[in-house]
Amino acid sequence: MENIGAIIARYRKKAQMSQIDLAARLQADGIEVHSKSVSAWETGRNEIPARVFLHVCRILQIPDCLEEYFGANPSNPLALLNDEGKKKVLSYIDLLIHPMSYVKEQKIALYTAATPERDKTKKLRLYDARVSAGIGDFLDSDYYTTIEVPENDARGADFAVTISGDSMEPVFQDHDMVYVHRQETLEDGEIGIFSLNNMAYIKKFKDTRSGTFLVSLNPSYLPIPIDPNRDSFRIFGKVCRTM
Repeated sequence: MENIGAIIARYRKKAQMSQIDLAARLQADGIEVHSKSVSAWETGRNEIPARVFLHVCRILQIPDCLEEYFGANPSNPLALLNDEGKKKVLSYIDLLIHPMSYVKEQKIALYTAATPERDKTKKLRLYDARVSAGIGDFLDSDYYTTIEVPENDARGADFAVTISGDSMEPVFQDHDMVYVHRQETLEDGEIGIFSLNNMAYIKKFKDTRSGTFLVSLNPSYLPIPIDPNRDSFRIFGKVCRTM
């Protein structure tokens, strides 16, 4: 099974496009993304959002992303054929379409019919750093992808990050994306995104007379104490929703 980053890199090189070129094409589609984010996808530092990946598949002409990832797509009969076989099938399809003998009636109407009004959406920055594994100054970098999410889901959110690891299970799973409201303080017991000694974390904030701690929801992990005199500590914001 080839990882998604390797698939993107292979097709990008096949199309003779640089990472800057691919980022520019995505920007032309209305997706705000830097070439550094393309590099982060290809090296596996960050996961590409599904919506953005679909745009990448179209730009790089990846015909079957399921086949590329899993090695086979049982739902696609073309997956059983080699490249020469696929060319013959496509040639036959072309033959059936152009005389219009086998094309469904009102084909154009089907594709141009008005679609229901889309739900309102909101644009958020999805930072490349994966919390619990990422670099603690990620909010000051331009390593991010701008994603479009349902406004109702992201109400109150200012940015999004992806979780790494199992320290916050069962509530937050590895690879979950969370929406975050940017704020510099948290109340005792609230879950937030933090930087501690240049590492990014998602934890429960515990502030008591005995000290300040970052607490995992998974009991296998011990609380992390914060020493205000020795540690470099910063609160990025409060987690307001997970996706």
